[in-house]
Order: sequence, then structure tokens, then C-alpha cells
Amino acid sequence: MKNKQSAMKELMFYAGNRKWLTYSSLVFSGISAVLALMPFIYIWFMIRDVLEVAPDYSQATNLAYYGWMAVLFAALSILVYIAALMCSHISAFRVASNIKKRTLRHAVTLPVGAFDAIGSGKVRKTIDESSAATETYLAHNLPDFVGAVVTPLSMIAIMFVFDWRLGLASLFPIICAFAVMSAMTGKKMQEKMKQYNDALMDMNNEAVEYVRGVPVVKTFGQTVFSFERFKSSIDRYHTWVVAYTKQLRQPMMFFTLFIDGVFAFLIALALILTADNPADPQFVTDLIFYIIFTPVLTVTLMKIMFMSENGMIVNDAIDRINSILDIRPLPEGKQEVALKDNSVELKNVSFTYPESNHKAVDGFSLRIDAGKTVALVGESGSGKTTVAGLISRFWDVDEGEILVGGVNVKDISKERLSDEVSYVFQDSKLLKTSIFENVRLARPLADEQEVYKALHYAQCDDIVAKLPQGSLTVIGKEGTYLSGGEMQRVAIARAILKDAPIIVLDEATAFADPENEHLVQKAFEQLTKGKTVLMIAHRLSTVVDADEIVVMKEGKIEERGTHAELLYKNGEYSKMWKEYENSVSWNVSGKEDDHD
Repeated sequence: MKNKQSAMKELMFYAGNRKWLTYSSLVFSGISAVLALMPFIYIWFMIRDVLEVAPDYSQATNLAYYGWMAVLFAALSILVYIAALMCSHISAFRVASNIKKRTLRHAVTLPVGAFDAIGSGKVRKTIDESSAATETYLAHNLPDFVGAVVTPLSMIAIMFVFDWRLGLASLFPIICAFAVMSAMTGKKMQEKMKQYNDALMDMNNEAVEYVRGVPVVKTFGQTVFSFERFKSSIDRYHTWVVAYTKQLRQPMMFFTLFIDGVFAFLIALALILTADNPADPQFVTDLIFYIIFTPVLTVTLMKIMFMSENGMIVNDAIDRINSILDIRPLPEGKQEVALKDNSVELKNVSFTYPESNHKAVDGFSLRIDAGKTVALVGESGSGKTTVAGLISRFWDVDEGEILVGGVNVKDISKERLSDEVSYVFQDSKLLKTSIFENVRLARPLADEQEVYKALHYAQCDDIVAKLPQGSLTVIGKEGTYLSGGEMQRVAIARAILKDAPIIVLDEATAFADPENEHLVQKAFEQLTKGKTVLMIAHRLSTVVDADEIVVMKEGKIEERGTHAELLYKNGEYSKMWKEYENSVSWNVSGKEDDHD
């Protein structure tokens, strides 16, 4: 949304031709609120008749009529309110559905890098919970808010009709309560609600990442404190909530004092007004009515206070939905373009992540000829994964260009680029469906034999054999889970079935144990046979046979050459290789020491 609109206007945009139902629900809710006050009027009539004929109560002949009229208006109020809720729910469901559909349709057009920048937990929370917040607001909060506003306005009018003095006595604490409530629910509160939702989103996002890392925790015996970002997000949320609660403690105390103190003001005024004429039956009747009537106002004010928070929540929800819709998809390339070969070339490429002042890749140039394998190595944060993501067009470069088959990736349609480049992540994800369907995602029209052949080439035979229903076993159901290395082999089977000519392997053995690593490496041999390969690895033993090894540092190329050439140079790669050999020998000696 380029021009910021009110939340209500945006919600009505999503309601489409059902918006009239929302407006109807507001009218019905207001009518219901007025009807709900009528029983109090008839109760006042009953009190008046009883006091007028006391002590001969047999002369109060209209009590039954007034009672039935009170019941009738109460029933009408309920029926009209039900009609209001029916209208509001139908419209609210349409709005929530349209918000979710529009956001999801937009999300699938976004580059993968956008989801990495936002965080998968935040995206899920935004789409699911923000759309649900709008549904709750339109279905319940908004009609109730209209009713809560109409009720005190009608009550104030009624209170001044019966006795303006008692009306003023009731109105004074209400005005004070409104003043305190405004201080609590103004612009500062709206900013606080944003901070609150930000804290929740951060905690949710870090929780998702933490859960994903549980296999690593178990493997290496780490504690929760090793996940510093997750713990920090919980600490920040705790600090914010405690401080905010303390900040509202005193205003909430005064608000409660005023709205619950209406009765005290009435009694004080009654004592003053009846000092000279304590037996005025008309005044006593009115006083009894006010004592019965004003608690409704107290309840209504509490509703308004809490409903003002709901308005802030839905405003924040709309802003978060728009934050996703405002992310622009990458420009679409040409539908038909001829690629001369399977080569990949990066020419003077530079890229900076959003909200970062540091170039992740700076003046990077590299060519991978068709059928060749190039490995990227270097410290974490040196830009290896960024280079791989740029080739797959997870982001667009800031400077320079990337060519696939001699054509700029910006000129290739995303479908064609996806057919040309297959990306195997270090933490490949499987959907909660069968292994068979997880593999066939790469090529939905593939037949059974092709899928089973891909599983076989990916060294997945032992995985399929141990599962209760073989390849038809649903992952994540009834306690059926795969290890990190096993999931990686299934992901490789998916890539084999896709049969893209260019393969990008990003730390693909990171979560594999030694046994799985051996099988994963065998699967790689089948996957990369005759393909153009870009390999990213920390385990240097996996890249020694690469046609070229590129050492990266701070987004630039530090060294390049074959394994033997780089060792001969005795530079950065040679240092890394010695450290790697020492770590391997340390592991071996450590195991031997444990054995002894």
C-alpha cells in the first residue's frame, strides 16, 4: 500500500461485496444496546408503583405488565445482537480469508532472500495471527465497541431525564475515568502495542530457529544458553512486560477507583439533597433507579478500555500484513530465452543485505565452465552462501551481473532459472507428507520408477527399508522422523529427480554424522555427474577434488587454484588445511583416549 489508509478502510477493501454486512452489524449492535436499556426503565416503573401504593401493595396492578415488557425488550435485544454477530462473522471470515490469500499469493512471488531477511517464524506469525486478529476484531470487537459506545450515551441521556442532579453526580467520576483511560490508550499505548508485538515476534522467530537446531544440541551436548539469541529474546520480552505493567499500575488503579466509585458519589449527593426532606418518595425512587442503573455504565467503560486495545492490535496487524505486501518481487525475466551452455559467471558482483552497511560480496568475479566443479571455502560470514544465493537469484545484485549460460539471470524467468539451477541447502526441509511425495515435488509428473530410481541413486534404500510403510511413510507422523543426514539424502534424491544441469551445494554435509556423510558423498557423486557444480563446504576433505577452490574473505576472493596449487602457495588455504587436519587428528586421538 503506497498511501497509508485507515485500518477500517483497508479491512473494507478486503471485505469486497460483503462490506455492507459489517455496516449492518454495527447498526444492529447499536440498536441492541438501546433495547438492552429498556428493561431498566420498566424496572423503574415497577419500583415507582410499589413505593406509591406502599404499604397496600395490592394496588400495584401493573407489575406483571412491566415485568413482561422488561423480558420482551431483553429478548429483542438478544435477537438483534445475534443478527449483528451473524452479519459481522460472515464479513469477518471473508476479510480474514482474502487477507491470507492475498498475502500468500504475494509471498510466493518474493525471492527466497526476503524470507531469510524477515525470518520464517515472523512470516508465519504475520500471515496466520495478523489475519486472525482482523477476523476477531470485525466479528466481535467492532460490533461490541459500537454497542459499548451507544450504551453510555443512551444512559447519560436517560440519567438526565430522571434527575439532572443525580445525572451530574454519576457523570463526574465517568469523566475522570475517561481522562485516565485516554492517558493509558493514546498514541503512547499504540507504540507500546507495536513494541509488544515486536517482542513476541522476535521470541517466536528465535523459538523456531532454536527448535530447528535441537538435533545439533543433542549431538554436541550444548545447553540452551548456547542459543544466545533465543535466550536474549525471552529476556527482552520479560524486561519489557514487567516495565510496562509497572508503568500502568497507577493509572489503572485510578481508573478502577473512579468507575467503581459512582455509587459513592450518588450516596454523598443523596445525603446532601435529603438533609431537609428525607422522605421525598420521588427522589428515593430515582435514587434506587440510579443505584441499579449505573453499574451497567461501569461494565461498559471497562469494555471500552479493553476494546481500545483491540483497535491498536488490528492496526498493528494491518501494518504487519502491509510490511509483507510492500516487499517488491524481483523483476520477471523473459519467458523464452536461449542458453548457450550450463556455465555460470559472476562479473564484478557486489551485494549488501537490507538494513546492513557492510557489503556481503564486494567486486566478486568467478567463472564456472559447464561440467566443472568449483568450491567456495572461507570463514563464516565471508560471503560464500551469499554468492550461491545470488546465482539462484534469491536476491538481485547491487552491482555487476550474473550470467547463466551466457544470459543475465535477470533476463531469465524464475521458472526457467529454477529448471536450470538446483539448490541443496545445509538444512534441507521436508514437508509433512510421504518420502515419495517429498521427492516428487521436484518433478510432479514423474512416474513411480523415476522416483524410486532417484531414491536409490541418493543412497536412500536403507531409509525406505526401515520405515513401516516404506517410501509412503509420512514424515513427522506417529513419531516417524529422520536424522539430519537422512533428510539430506532425501533432499538429494529430490535434486537428482529434478536433474537440473547446474547444482549448488551449500554446506550440504553440515548436519550429517560420519556414516551419513559417507552416504551423502556417494549421493553427491551421482547428483553431480556431468553437471556444473558450485560447492560450499567447511569440511575441506569434501573439496580436494574440485576443479578449482576459491578462498573467500570479507566478500572478496583471497586465493584461488586447485588443492595442490593452494597448498604449494602456503597461504590462507594452506593454513585452513593444517587446522582441519589437526582437528581431525584431535578427534581421532580423543576417541582413542576415551577407549583407553
